Amino acid sequence: MKRPVYKGLGFAALGLGAVGAALPIVPTVPFLLLAVYFFARSSPELEQKILDHPHWGPQVQDWRERRAISRRAKTMAIGAMATGAVFTWYTLGHPWYWISIAILVICGGWIATRNE
Repeated sequence: MKRPVYKGLGFAALGLGAVGAALPIVPTVPFLLLAVYFFARSSPELEQKILDHPHWGPQVQDWRERRAISRRAKTMAIGAMATGAVFTWYTLGHPWYWISIAILVICGGWIATRNE
């Protein structure tokens, strides 16, 4: 009974990761990490497909093995959050841009302090 639930959650996380690959505001790798977690419990073949992917696989493996984020990925993530904050400032204005700034400071600070 657990395997189909984990597999469904894995596909849902994979779908969100695919959305993240297309939209700069939505993260990709965290959703892929979640998909790998669920697929490890339901479908090792699908887990391995993600780990073998030429672009996303090395990032997922770096996190699994060393809890590391590459410098390029850090720059892209923090840059996307900063772009989102500026976009929020221009479109929604005060006080809503403070939410984007808080996300940038909290999440961006956490990302910046991870191993490379």
